[in-house]
Amino acid sequence: MSECTLCSEDTGTVLWRDDFCRVAWVDESAYPGFCRVILNTHIREMTDLPPADRQRLMTVVFAVETAVREVCQPDKINLASLGNLVPHVHWHVIPRWEGDRCFPDAIWAAPRREGTTPRIEDIRLRLSTQLTQALPG
Repeated sequence: MSECTLCSEDTGTVLWRDDFCRVAWVDESAYPGFCRVILNTHIREMTDLPPADRQRLMTVVFAVETAVREVCQPDKINLASLGNLVPHVHWHVIPRWEGDRCFPDAIWAAPRREGTTPRIEDIRLRLSTQLTQALPG
């Protein structure tokens, strides 16, 4: 499917990958540590995957959540699988802080304030290291 951006390109810096899926860091300064877990095959819905593959994908999502929590120390984590604009199975793992520009609304909502987020040194390297230790690959 050539028009699918998740099939045709890496969106963000790939922190970890195997033959099944990849984890991409999203360079979004308002949400440091924002990652996407992207299935490497074009599938539209989670329920189109066999149960074992659903579990395999969620194991990666939960490993990313754990790494983001450890590295970023957010107040909350948001997990989202929307796919309205890009109908390809992928999960957003988004660290949230009470002072961020949209909190408590979704990050795609209109900002409530200018917002503040922490500066996290070596974030990509630290997340990549955590994922490499947590996941086979």
